[in-house]
Amino acid sequence: MQFAQRLDFLQANVFADMDRAKAKAKAAGKDVIDLSLGSSDLATQQHVIDAIAQSLADPSTHGYLLFHGTQSFRQAAAAWYEQKFGISVDPETEVLPLIGSQEGTAHLPLAVLNPGDFALLLDPGYPSHAGGVTLAGGQIYPMPLQAENNFLPVFDDIPAPVLAQSRMMVLSYPHNPTAAIAPESFFKSAVAFCQQHNLVLVHDFPYADLIFDGVAPSILQADPDKSVSIEFFTLSKSYNMGGFRIGYAIGNAQLIKALRQVKAAVDFNQYKGILNGAIAALTGPQTGVEVAKDTFRQRRDAFVDALQQIGWQVPTPPATMYVWAKLPARWQQDSVGFCTRMVAETGVAASPGSGFGKFGEGYVRFALVHEPAILTIAAKRIASIISLA
Repeated sequence: MQFAQRLDFLQANVFADMDRAKAKAKAAGKDVIDLSLGSSDLATQQHVIDAIAQSLADPSTHGYLLFHGTQSFRQAAAAWYEQKFGISVDPETEVLPLIGSQEGTAHLPLAVLNPGDFALLLDPGYPSHAGGVTLAGGQIYPMPLQAENNFLPVFDDIPAPVLAQSRMMVLSYPHNPTAAIAPESFFKSAVAFCQQHNLVLVHDFPYADLIFDGVAPSILQADPDKSVSIEFFTLSKSYNMGGFRIGYAIGNAQLIKALRQVKAAVDFNQYKGILNGAIAALTGPQTGVEVAKDTFRQRRDAFVDALQQIGWQVPTPPATMYVWAKLPARWQQDSVGFCTRMVAETGVAASPGSGFGKFGEGYVRFALVHEPAILTIAAKRIASIISLA
């Protein structure tokens, strides 16, 4: 049996390798503290659950849901953006519901790229961004993110021949995995750059609310006319709805239409009850969002302090639910080896930086998905296997 060559790129997956390492540690009797996955452990708010539960008894929600049946959700999403960012949004032409924002970032390249076209991606960056480009037959140009540049790409470093073949740029701030934030001035320069070079500007925005220090602007604040930009938002992080798989695209009407055409060939929308829950989340009390933000801030402070107590000096992340830690010198070229050894010997699981791209090597990402007491225990266990002097 033969398979398409496009699958070759998808064979290597360090996260699958780490999953096997975790399973092996558990089989050996280790008490695993899993800090490798960015899946919130916080509960969805009750008024959201109630809205979904009430929908279950309504037979009108049990059938296929086409685009026009999502109008109420699109209106709620547009109103949320207008209130939060001061951006005027047309819910009929500038909003598209998605089965999580990852659906959008993976499918948009099919609407934008022809085989051989380049996409400019952050490196390190979220793996599905590269996966979508590859499945579309595109080429990837990694834009290195370095600590000395505040983990922001340098557009002037992109080679002219690559730029001539490029059709899209993908940004994502607050950033996974580095936890960096980008100022509006950076977004304005990105918009101008993409306008100049006729690029689609994609912004993946799942951590819009998990900001501890500073602000996290929408890309549409830098491109209020939506001339080149499309933004993806998910309710997974702000509203602890990761398992419900609900998000949306918002931005340039032509891009929304093109993505809608791809989506129509692949799937229908989610169950109507999930959209009703999402409407309740966007329009109801926002206290749960503040609770989530405060919870992750407390976890951040506890874990960073605990790492510093064992001698591992890591920067305090201004946003997201991650700590991006530079490895000691002897592990700089082997983040997978470090993470494999760590889970085998201590039961603490983390994500190796190389899993996010070439320029992630030498780092490790910890997800703050446990209470502060557990995070402190994790840090003490880490101290037992590594010298940080």
